[in-house]
Amino acid sequence: MFDEIKRVLITIKAYPNPSKKYGETVCVAGVDIDTHKWIRLYPIPFRDLDENKKFKKYNIIEVKVEKSKDDHRPESFKIDTDSIKILNHFDTVKDKKWNQRKEIVFSHIDKSMCEILKENESNKKSLGIFKPANIEFFWEKAAEKDESDREACYAQHDLFKKEKNVIENIPFDFRYKFKCSEKPDCPGHDYLIIDWEIGQSYRSWRNNYSSQELLLEKIKERWYTRICSDKNDIYFFVGNMKRFPNNFMILGTFYPPKI
Repeated sequence: MFDEIKRVLITIKAYPNPSKKYGETVCVAGVDIDTHKWIRLYPIPFRDLDENKKFKKYNIIEVKVEKSKDDHRPESFKIDTDSIKILNHFDTVKDKKWNQRKEIVFSHIDKSMCEILKENESNKKSLGIFKPANIEFFWEKAAEKDESDREACYAQHDLFKKEKNVIENIPFDFRYKFKCSEKPDCPGHDYLIIDWEIGQSYRSWRNNYSSQELLLEKIKERWYTRICSDKNDIYFFVGNMKRFPNNFMILGTFYPPKI
């Protein structure tokens, strides 16, 4: 029963992923603004939602939830998608700048990625945010996936839903390599980026460039040169996988200008 109501500042939206159980879904996470705890909302069939329910990052939404019974990560909740209401949006323009976002996000900063991994071992912590250092950005060819399997997931679940194109696999894995800024003996980390925005940028920008090399350099210019600029106070949102709780990924970036 979806008998609990949450108000959530959305900070994370992962790239859509089809599954045999749920069809095309998106993993979304953010901060419960009443309890000040991380919360993961899954599964969300985002492209099937009514237009007035398609929230953006840094929207505050109200939604009915229940604790997930098949996902033992403490932050994971299932939602009643029909109950989604968009209440507000924290933008970065005019006098507001980044202040509204920072007020909530900065109250949840972890000491380091190394510390998040320790907390994952002790209390199953599966979401966090921390400050990285010595950041590198690179890409590699993604492992080939069975497209017929992918299309079958859509065919199985889309009979009574809105017609939509199959959202394709991105042929490259984009990654950040970094160390923890607050831990001098950090051995270093190398994580996959699964933010919706980077996948969508690849799909949206590819027709604007004459070669794949130029497209990839443009993505690097955005996610490394600009976002990780010395002018920005850069943080990484991270989360792990349900089936592989030791495997963390970069879910998004938070980069307010330095004051």
